[in-house]
Amino acid sequence: MSYSLEKAKNEAIEILSELIKINTTNPPGNELPAAKYISEKLKEANLETEIIKSEENRGNVICRIKGEKKEPSILLLSHLDVVPANASEWSVDPFSGIIKDGFIWGRGAIDCKSLTAIECVIMKLIALNNKKPKGDIVFAATADEEKGGGAGVEYIIKNYPEKIKTTYVINEGGGFSIPIGNKHIFLIQTAEKGIVWIKIKAGGVPAHGSMPGIGDNAILRMMNTINKIMSHKPPIMIIPVVEKFIKKISSERGSKYKILSNLLLNKYLAHKILDELAKKNKGEAEMIRSMISTTITPTMINGGVKENIVPSLCETIFDCRILPGQTKEDLLKNIKNIVKNIDKLEFEYVKYDEPTESSYETDFFKIIENTLKEYDKNFEAVPYMVPGGTDSRFLRRIGSICYGFHPIKTDMPYDQLMRLPHGIDERISIKNIHFGIDILYKIIEKMMF
Repeated sequence: MSYSLEKAKNEAIEILSELIKINTTNPPGNELPAAKYISEKLKEANLETEIIKSEENRGNVICRIKGEKKEPSILLLSHLDVVPANASEWSVDPFSGIIKDGFIWGRGAIDCKSLTAIECVIMKLIALNNKKPKGDIVFAATADEEKGGGAGVEYIIKNYPEKIKTTYVINEGGGFSIPIGNKHIFLIQTAEKGIVWIKIKAGGVPAHGSMPGIGDNAILRMMNTINKIMSHKPPIMIIPVVEKFIKKISSERGSKYKILSNLLLNKYLAHKILDELAKKNKGEAEMIRSMISTTITPTMINGGVKENIVPSLCETIFDCRILPGQTKEDLLKNIKNIVKNIDKLEFEYVKYDEPTESSYETDFFKIIENTLKEYDKNFEAVPYMVPGGTDSRFLRRIGSICYGFHPIKTDMPYDQLMRLPHGIDERISIKNIHFGIDILYKIIEKMMF
């Protein structure tokens, strides 16, 4: 069976459109139909697939092309679930998978069903057209990434680690470019912050709402707690990969920005510099801030039991992200110190995933760099740390070197592109689907053949 690169590119568009139509909003996920769809697509290339169910209707599809020896091996990873989308806010049906104006539209178009489609057709290209690879090439499209991976990669590693453990991993979390002049600097995710969700409970004394002074309002205590935490500037900590990122981006922008980068790397001045930068480019300023300091964000609050009762309890969940080298104990100690003058507070860990990092001083990273440069002399790569989390953290813990690299050449205003994942009118251009296949297929060829 002949399966050309052009045919693969066309099929990837079709696969992505169909995947978007399969509503895998998490919660509840319901990824099994999407896993079955991808499985059938892979079977068209005579590939053997396996679907691992972690829960009812939660499916993970895995496929392996055996190599001649054990290493190097590589995992092409993506996830099938998506975050919710409010149709009333969109200009198209978020689950239509409509193709118009040169884009494929819908929830998951970038995050990350497009990567699933790209990696799927690459597996087919390898199976139908290439010789046997040096080591195993594994494909996995998994469940539950958007809710922490418990029914996806984490479940597989706990129960069947041998099915997805490889030397290297290509996953989401990076790969988009920052346009600077006539250059495009592609960000390769080599590190990610740790996730710490903390619940703070504020106590009080109930009373009738008509005589609030008799009671002790837990909501007011929580308001004070939140205000103190949010007005606190966390200390600056710059890890090597972030320093490399800041210096590279600044050097490409000229001498003025080189001076700015030196100021950003000063732990006593960084917050003030970022406050000024935010007046002109809030998106970039807050991205950098999140890479050089802990973030603490109140995301859920619950208090009160009735309209006319002064509440005796108010609870808030804080989504905190810590840097490599920091621990959840460090974080909680800092929070307690910030609110030390507020009484009747209790603290509880809700979730913890430690920070993870992979070396960027590898042959594989160099192959990615060189492939981009060969494609276009104005393309360059730089490692960076993603402020959020991906499934790569589970695989780094078992020894895999993981890079977030879903190649996307920015083809709209940068701030607009950054708002699309988890945002309104999520979409990816057909050109970027083709580009992603060109780059990733070439990387796999260089690494594995």
